[in-house]
Amino acid sequence: MEWDVPTFHYRALLHLVPNYVQSNDVNKHTGFTLIEVLIAMLVLAIGLLGLAGLQISSLRNTQSSYNRSLATDLAYDLADRMRANILGIATYSNGSAAQIANCENTIGCTPTQMAQNDLYEWNCLVAGGCENNTPAIAGVLPNGLASVSVTVGVYAIMISWDDNHDGIADLSFITRFKL
Repeated sequence: MEWDVPTFHYRALLHLVPNYVQSNDVNKHTGFTLIEVLIAMLVLAIGLLGLAGLQISSLRNTQSSYNRSLATDLAYDLADRMRANILGIATYSNGSAAQIANCENTIGCTPTQMAQNDLYEWNCLVAGGCENNTPAIAGVLPNGLASVSVTVGVYAIMISWDDNHDGIADLSFITRFKL
């Protein structure tokens, strides 16, 4: 028994398919994906520029945080030196810093000389200018400035530095303590 299969043409079913699927005109859509790619690249480029700006801001804030940490460490360093040299405490606030040879410990060095040497080394660390010394001491803060003052038995150590690199010390850290 043979099957008699009716033959029909696919065009008979075209009325069921929407017109945009039937279109064989490929030239209408030429370049559409190229425009999509260009727009996607533009969006990506703008996003990458935003990320680059964020990275620069992050680096700037990291450097500022690092300088603030250094200023804190330097202030506490001098406070510890002052606590260790109670007999020469008055010398720290009058600002008479001088490099005293062989004054690394209290042997052969008066409390006043120790305070002067402490201030000299500490100012070198804050502001620099002592790179030619032996041993060399480099400043760690950009345009660093430092001062020590005393008011009614309360000592204040202030350190200022140039945070935005415009040549002016614009940030400062102050620590106060009593002995």
